[in-house]
Amino acid sequence: MQQLLDTAEKIRTMEIRGAGRIAAAAARALRDYVEMLETSSFEEFVAKVEKAKSILIETRPTAVSLPNAVMLAGSYDAETVEKARSQILDSATEFIQNADNALDNIGEIGAKRLRDGDTVMTHCNSHAALAIIKTAHKQGKRIKVYATESRPRRQGFITIKELSDAGIDTTLIVDSAVRYTMKNVDTVIVGADSITVNGALVNKIGTSQLALAAHEARVNFISAAETYKFSPSTLFGDLVEIEERDPEEVISKDKLGDMPDVKISNPAFDVTPSEYIDLIVTEAGAFPPQMAYVIIKEHLGWELEKMG
Repeated sequence: MQQLLDTAEKIRTMEIRGAGRIAAAAARALRDYVEMLETSSFEEFVAKVEKAKSILIETRPTAVSLPNAVMLAGSYDAETVEKARSQILDSATEFIQNADNALDNIGEIGAKRLRDGDTVMTHCNSHAALAIIKTAHKQGKRIKVYATESRPRRQGFITIKELSDAGIDTTLIVDSAVRYTMKNVDTVIVGADSITVNGALVNKIGTSQLALAAHEARVNFISAAETYKFSPSTLFGDLVEIEERDPEEVISKDKLGDMPDVKISNPAFDVTPSEYIDLIVTEAGAFPPQMAYVIIKEHLGWELEKMG
C-alpha cells in the first residue's frame, strides 16, 4: 500500500505528469499492490482493491485516463481471491502493453497527416502528440515545431528537450504568442486529458486558445489521444471536472503579501469544442470528433449497465 500511496502522491503533485504516463503509472501501482496483497477472505480482498482504486482515481479529477486505466487494469469477474488476483494481474499487464503499443500506432497514423516541410505547433507535453512529430521526422520529413512554454508549470520545457534530442528544428514561444505565430503553422497537434461523448477536448489550459487561433487561420487542428482518454461517464450527462490547482504554482504567497484583495485562479485545463477539432488520432484510427461515442462504446467496451 505504501508504494501505491507514493505513486498516488507523485500523480497528485505532478511529479508524474501527462495523461498517458499517469494511466500507466496507476496501472502498474494497482498491479503491484494486488500481487502483494495478502488475504484469504474474498470480501476483504474486494474491499482493499476498491480502496486502492479510489486512492488512485481521486488524485487528479480531470484526466479521464486515470479512472479508465484503473477500471481496465483492475477488471475481474472471479469470485475467489486467487482467481481475481490472477485476472487483475493479466488485465493490468495487458493495459500497460496496449498503452505502450498505442503510442507507436498513433505515431504511424498521425505522421501520414504531415508533409515534408510542414511546421507544427504543439502545446504542453504530450507523448501522443510527440509520437506523431517524431515518427514523421524519422520518416525523413523535414518538420519544424513551435512549442508553447505552457505556463504555469512550463511543461513546454520538457517538450523542447525531447524534440531537440530527436534532432527536430524547434522554437519555444510564450503562450501569448500563439495567435501571432499561427501564420507560420501548417498543423496544430496537441494531446488530450479527456474527450467527451460529443467530441469536446479537455486538455492543458491554453489548448482552446490554439484551437481558436488555428480555426481563424484555417490551420488543421489535431488531437492525439489513446482510446482510454475518452470519457464514458459523459454518456450519462456527467461533466468533466476542471481541476483548480494550487495558486502557489502561479505566484508565491509572499509576493502577494501587500495585495490582500488579489485572488489567483489556476485552472489546469480548458475545453475545446468539437467544431474546432479537425481530427482525433487514436491507436484505432483517425476519426472526426463526432465519432467519440463510437470510440467509447466499441473500443473502451463499457456497457451501459456497468455505469450505474
